[in-house]
Amino acid sequence: MISLIIPIYNEEKNIQALLKRINNVVGGLDVGCEIVAVNDGSTDDSGKELGKTASENKNIRIINFTKNFGQTAAIAAGIEAARGDVLVLIDSDLENDPKDIPSLLKKLDEGHDVVSGWRKDRWQGSYFTRKLPSQIANWLISKISGLKLHDYGCTLKAYTKEVIKDLNLYGEMHRFIPAYAYWQGAKVAEVKVGFQPRQHGQSKYGMIRTFRVILDLIMMRFLDKYMARPIHFFGGLGFIFLFLGILIGLTTVVLKILDLRDFVETPLPIFSVLLIIVGVLLIVMGILAEMMMRTYYESQKKKPYTIKDKINFE
Repeated sequence: MISLIIPIYNEEKNIQALLKRINNVVGGLDVGCEIVAVNDGSTDDSGKELGKTASENKNIRIINFTKNFGQTAAIAAGIEAARGDVLVLIDSDLENDPKDIPSLLKKLDEGHDVVSGWRKDRWQGSYFTRKLPSQIANWLISKISGLKLHDYGCTLKAYTKEVIKDLNLYGEMHRFIPAYAYWQGAKVAEVKVGFQPRQHGQSKYGMIRTFRVILDLIMMRFLDKYMARPIHFFGGLGFIFLFLGILIGLTTVVLKILDLRDFVETPLPIFSVLLIIVGVLLIVMGILAEMMMRTYYESQKKKPYTIKDKINFE
């Protein structure tokens, strides 16, 4: 079974057209399909449009939020409610074409766990204002995450449920699900998909959102790499600052002994003390973070690993 997850926020004029296009596509598939539409606190008539459609088609399941919590929260709710073996995410603004869904499913059938859409022809007429910044952002995200994708921002993606069923999403982290799955050993592929300019409503994206996305990625990368050993991160930084502080302090003493500079004639003593204090604080912070991590795992009986499968287990 396939679950189509659609986050919706103020898209009343696009909903019916999108659902019609989806039905035209999934009707030709040989598998069952459900639609999980998450109304993210829309202030227009999106809720009414969804309610009317759901009353006519029981395969369309609706989740209405009390207010706008953001796209990541809407996607998280959709993932939790999905009953399918394969989850397909798609935007509600008609910029993603449902006709590309079979291409994503075909790639999954080839043995991949995640398939991400690539809107290659997007922003053709706005290279310097939109396309170039997008390319830079995707290059930067690829470098930080270690997974090279051309279009992290494309919502149209397909997943096997196993790779995301236990994933907790916050902030703008929905776009990093492929990277997170990749860190856990999943096979990730990318396919070219179509792009259609928005005809109704307003875009919810802006340049300021790019910075939020990068900050969320840094946090996600930190949690993935150092969640089980925070002392290695904070302690490592602490020892670097401590070493620099001691080195500068020794340099200051040598300058004094050689009668080249008096303590009051250079800011080096202040820098030395400051770096040593920061280094000690970072090491202490790492110890506290290590204690919190152990409490987190032990109190909830969580394991610092994930198991792919088991053989000959009852």
